[in-house]
Amino acid sequence: MTEQNTQAKLKNLLKQEKIQLWNPPYTQEDNQPGDQHIQELAQRYAPFLNLSVAEVGGALESIRAQAVKRGKGNRTFRETSVATLELLLPRDAKKDSKRKNYMETRLDMPVQQLVDRITEEFSLKHVKLILNGRTLSVDKHLDEQGVKNHSKVMVLKVSDAEQINKEEEEKKNQNESIQRTQKGFQILSERDGSEDPDTTPFLEIADQKGNPLKIPHKEKKALILAMGFHEKGRSLMKRKQYDNALCHLLQADQQFSECGSALLSSVDNYAVLQLDIVWCYWAQEALSCLEDGRSRLQRAEECFLKCYGEQQQRLLMIKGNTGREEVLFLRLYLLQSLLSYVEGNDCQARVLLSKVENLYGRLCPDSEKMAQLMALGFTEREARLGLRACGGDLQEAAIHISNRRQEREEVKQRERQKRTARMEAISSLMELGFSRRDVARALHHAEGNVDKAYSILLDSSQAAQTTLEDSVSPEKVEQLLYLGFERESAEAALRLTGDDVQSATQLLLDNQGVLSPDLMSPPSTSSPSPSSEDASTSSTSPEDSELVNEVLEDISRHEEDYLDLSLEEESEVISTLKTYLNREPTHTPCEPLTDG
Repeated sequence: MTEQNTQAKLKNLLKQEKIQLWNPPYTQEDNQPGDQHIQELAQRYAPFLNLSVAEVGGALESIRAQAVKRGKGNRTFRETSVATLELLLPRDAKKDSKRKNYMETRLDMPVQQLVDRITEEFSLKHVKLILNGRTLSVDKHLDEQGVKNHSKVMVLKVSDAEQINKEEEEKKNQNESIQRTQKGFQILSERDGSEDPDTTPFLEIADQKGNPLKIPHKEKKALILAMGFHEKGRSLMKRKQYDNALCHLLQADQQFSECGSALLSSVDNYAVLQLDIVWCYWAQEALSCLEDGRSRLQRAEECFLKCYGEQQQRLLMIKGNTGREEVLFLRLYLLQSLLSYVEGNDCQARVLLSKVENLYGRLCPDSEKMAQLMALGFTEREARLGLRACGGDLQEAAIHISNRRQEREEVKQRERQKRTARMEAISSLMELGFSRRDVARALHHAEGNVDKAYSILLDSSQAAQTTLEDSVSPEKVEQLLYLGFERESAEAALRLTGDDVQSATQLLLDNQGVLSPDLMSPPSTSSPSPSSEDASTSSTSPEDSELVNEVLEDISRHEEDYLDLSLEEESEVISTLKTYLNREPTHTPCEPLTDG
């Protein structure tokens, strides 16, 4: 990272003086360096950067070599249409950490061919390619997906059995993981809560207080998929599986793009996702994805501003305090400081790091107070969040945690009462002869109103009966009655076989003249009926249940899990960044920054 910082500073100096290292006298006709002139530049710049002449000379030569290679790549592309791509490899796949890796390729070829070349050349088993925060589709061409000459392509390694621990050995590879996650949350996103939640779990989008939000079906579906991928990604981040986590987080980002801007500006999930993606960039040592990282942090900051208010007044009004959410700003400023340093802007990096340290001093939990709260029976998470919410005040934190527990219990109590009332209503309507499935759907569409649900069921039955009477020929019913079958079974058989007497007869014979209740009952045509889009809603196959249970395991049972950062990782990054910034004081004057 120090090399990137030094090179960024040198590039600014070269730009100011309009020096082009790829031209004479710094580069000779055979593309070799003009050593004497490079040395003179190094001697001139070294005092300004407070670095040795050798360090500056090495950095200048690296910049020159990259520029020459880029110029050569431009000529090659113009003459042969062969592009040069910079590959950002996984940390353990780099043969030389200081050397950049390139690959030449045509852009009118499928991504899969490039993937095959990368896996062969760098001894990788399975990889995904990321461009500007988007996963490249292997069955499309490179140029179709915005890949250009000199594009920087991140190579993410897919987990394999050689790299994962015993607990993960039986898990599917990353591609399957993403597919299973998507399928599981798709099933959940189609469920509307009309089935018994004990046997058919469903997800509900709630506000900061746990109250359900009414969202249009299409947006709710996209939001559930987005939040589901995000939760899976966060779960992988906790296990330090940043390659796999980033793939899931980018899928979440894609799903969030399907949600309306009004929805995104009212929830902080989208902002937190941007922070998590850039944090994975940092963990993968891929901060050279500067443009994408910078734009993501900008989006995160704008989203926090809309969600929380200018001075977090909206958050204060909703939650009564802002202490817990301040950890998000700590991570935001820390990542912004890192990017500023990589860009060579030490002054901005220092100002941002000062804000980070200020927040860290307030938010890092006091171990003694944590122990006292935990001795009172509170969990570590409750103690940490409670102290942050109350500015470190022990007594206030204990009261706050107790109040939060009571609020959560009240929400659970309301849910239990709601479920009890629903089960009683289902029983009452089933006693009138309606099926459980139809009753559950009618109650869902009637928002729990029993009288309204009864009206829906009556309308449905009348419509079904009319359809039945219109579709079955009385003459054909009489033919079946003549053969000795019961009228109800005869009508049902004709309805199921499209009014075909021979097929109806065979159906009745196959079932010994008695059809099962499921076959006998006419189809529901009322508003609770699922549309073709919702056909999978009531699916409870073993495979679907397994997928749903699998993805539910990754969803935290605590609504503020994303705020419960121990700050251990942040502490390490702060120390690393301070070491870099404090190597030597630079002579560059700092401009005052305004809070953004």
